[in-house]
Amino acid sequence: MSDRTLPDEFEDINEAVSEEWVSETTPYERVRHVIAHTYESVSVDAIADDARTSPKTARKHLNVLANEGFVVTATGEHGGTTYRRSPESLVVEQAADILEQVSTDELTTRIAEMRDQLNSYQSEYSVDSPEELAVEQTNQALSESASAKRDIDAETIQEWQTLRRNLAFANAALSIANAQRFVDDDRHLTDGSVPA
Repeated sequence: MSDRTLPDEFEDINEAVSEEWVSETTPYERVRHVIAHTYESVSVDAIADDARTSPKTARKHLNVLANEGFVVTATGEHGGTTYRRSPESLVVEQAADILEQVSTDELTTRIAEMRDQLNSYQSEYSVDSPEELAVEQTNQALSESASAKRDIDAETIQEWQTLRRNLAFANAALSIANAQRFVDDDRHLTDGSVPA
């Protein structure tokens, strides 16, 4: 290996990439990108800093995104407005991704399989949710009847939670697909076409 140093132009690659991002995008696009990955409430200053724009510009775009339902606002602990990605917009985005990759017939089959797996978990552990299972396991660990204790690993609880979340997204995707079908059918009726 040589002891040569990198040329000056490579000393701060993050700054170069950031400058390129700023030159190739609008402030709105940068604010939307930043807030799309913001799940905890943050100040407009933090978003503006990450989006490489002014707080005034960021606030303007965040208000537009809030009106569209992409962002939710709250009052921060010091009285200022905070912003984060709305859970609804995330659900719609996930549902749209699912619909791009899976047909509604395949989605219906997968939903049935996930429901069967959830029912298996509920039957096997005699509780309705992974949270109840975790509480039961903690209670058993604290009780004196340690001999009756059944070890349930954290991985099982996590798998159950993930399965439940995935089922919720799949159900949302199927609901959106069904709603789109009805909208399309209504559109065909109003334009004089015969529904399929």
